[in-house]
Amino acid sequence: MSLIGSSPRKTTAFYVVLIALASLVVGMVIASRLDLAPTSSAQTMAIPATNSSPLSGPIDATTFRNIAKTASPMVVSIRTESRQRTQDLSEFFGGQGGDDLLDRFFGGGGGAAPQQRRGQPQQPRERTTMAAGSGFIINKEGYILTNNHVVEGATKIEVQFFDEDDAYYGAKVVGRDPLTDSALIQLTEKPSRPLTEAKFGDSSQMEPGDWVMAIGNPFGLAHTVSVGVISATSRSFPVAEQRSANVLQTDAAINPGNSGGPLLNVRGEVIGINTAIYSNSSGLGGGAGNIGIGFAIPINTVRDVLPGLRSGKITRGRIGVSVTAISPEELEALNLKDRKGALVRTVPAGGPAATAGIKPGDVIVEFNGKPVVKSDDLVQQVVRTTPGTTVPVKVIRAGKEQTMNVKVEELDLDSEANRQSSNNATPDDTGAGFGITLNNLTPDVARRLEVPSGTRGAVVSEVDPDGPAARSGLRPNDVILQVNRQPVSNANEAGQALRAVAAGRTVGMLILRNGEEQFVTIRKQ
Repeated sequence: MSLIGSSPRKTTAFYVVLIALASLVVGMVIASRLDLAPTSSAQTMAIPATNSSPLSGPIDATTFRNIAKTASPMVVSIRTESRQRTQDLSEFFGGQGGDDLLDRFFGGGGGAAPQQRRGQPQQPRERTTMAAGSGFIINKEGYILTNNHVVEGATKIEVQFFDEDDAYYGAKVVGRDPLTDSALIQLTEKPSRPLTEAKFGDSSQMEPGDWVMAIGNPFGLAHTVSVGVISATSRSFPVAEQRSANVLQTDAAINPGNSGGPLLNVRGEVIGINTAIYSNSSGLGGGAGNIGIGFAIPINTVRDVLPGLRSGKITRGRIGVSVTAISPEELEALNLKDRKGALVRTVPAGGPAATAGIKPGDVIVEFNGKPVVKSDDLVQQVVRTTPGTTVPVKVIRAGKEQTMNVKVEELDLDSEANRQSSNNATPDDTGAGFGITLNNLTPDVARRLEVPSGTRGAVVSEVDPDGPAARSGLRPNDVILQVNRQPVSNANEAGQALRAVAAGRTVGMLILRNGEEQFVTIRKQ
C-alpha cells in the first residue's frame, strides 16, 4: 500500500492502527514469557493434593456424622445405557429394578423374538442395557472418578448429585484403565451451583484396624453410608487374565452399585475407590450381597494414572512372561534357598523376554536393580517402566545367578484381551440339548456383571428362545454355579456335566442372577 499522495488524516489513522497491532503483539509475547496468558483447560486438570499427615485424634459420637455431612455432596450416583448384542456379557451393575425391569430388557414380555429352528443358537441382536454405579467429583471443572466397569461400553452416562432426586446431568468418558478398574468422566452439563470437590488422603498410611467410611449407590439407594475398618492392605485381586492389583480390603458394607464410590478415612479424605465384594456362593439362598469382605483400589494407585486418564491413554511396559509365586514344594526342584522371586512359567516366542534369553523355570529375583520379592513385585515394576527402555534382569537358573538385558515393549491390553478370549473360547454346543451357549467367568466378565470376587462358574452367553432353557426361565448372563448339586468352575466343566445328562432327563442348576442365587430345573430334549 503506498502512502504517497494520501491525506494527513488517512496517514494518521494508518499509524494508529499499526501501533495498536504492534502493542497487542508485544503484550502477548510478554504475557507468555511471564506465564500470564490463560492456560487451556483442555490441556490441564487440577488434581486434589494428597494429605500425608499422620492420622490421629479421638473418634467420638459425631465423627462419622460429620464425615457423611461433609463428604456426601461430592459423591454422585451414575446411571448408564449401552447397546450390546445378546451374547455380550453385560448386566445391571447396580442390581436395581427387580424382575420387572430385568424382563423389560431381557425379553420376558417385550415382544416376540424371531422364530428359529429348535436347538439353533439365537442370532446376535442389540439390546439396551442399563447399569448403575457411583463416583466422586475431583475438581470444579466437572471431572469425576469412578470404576472402569461402571462406564465401559456406555453409550449414555448420566450423573445425579446429592439432594437432587430428580435431576440428572450428562457426562462423557475421558479415559479408562482396566488394570486399576478406574475411569475419568467429565460432565457435559453442570448444575448452576458450585461443585464440591473430594480431598485425597494417603492410602499408603492405612493399616488394618483403621476406621473407614464408604458412600455410594447400592441397589439404587443413592448416597448410602456404611462404616467399618480396613481389614487388610496389599490384598492381591484379579483385574484381568493373569493380572492382579494390590487392593485394600474392608468390612464396611459394599454392595452392587457401590462400585466407583469413595472409601474415606476419618478425616473424610478419599483413600480408595470401592470396586468389588467377595461372597461365599456355596449354598441355596446364600445370595451375593455383602458378607463383610469388600475391596477398594488405593487412591495412590489411581492418582498415579490420572494424567494418563486425562489424556485418554495410559502407557505401560511388558516383557512377555507369565509368572507365579514359588510354592514350598518347588524350592528343592529349583535349587533355591527361599521363596523370594517370581517363577517364570511361560515365555511366548518372539517377546522381549524370549529374545533376551529368559526361559521357563527361571526365577526372576531382580528387575532394573530393584529386588523382586514376590511375583506381584515384578508385575508392578514392569508396567511402570517406559516402553523402549532396556533394563537388566537378574534370574536364578539351576541354582546360579545370571543377568540378561531385556528391552521393555509397550503393553497393548486390547491385543492381550483378544488373545485370552481366543484361548478361553468354548464350542457352541457346550449346552447341547438345553439350548444354551456358555463362556468362562473371567475376572473381566465378573467385574462387568458385578459378580463377587472368588465366584466360580460358567456364564450363559446365549439362550435359544425355543429351547428347554428358555422355557425354564434361564437368561443370558446367568452364572451357573452347580449342576446337579456339583460345583462347576468354568464352561468346560459345566458343559461336561450337561452333556452327561441323558435326553429326556431333568437337571437341577444353581445359578447366580442379579446378586441372588436361584435353583432352576431344565429337562434335556
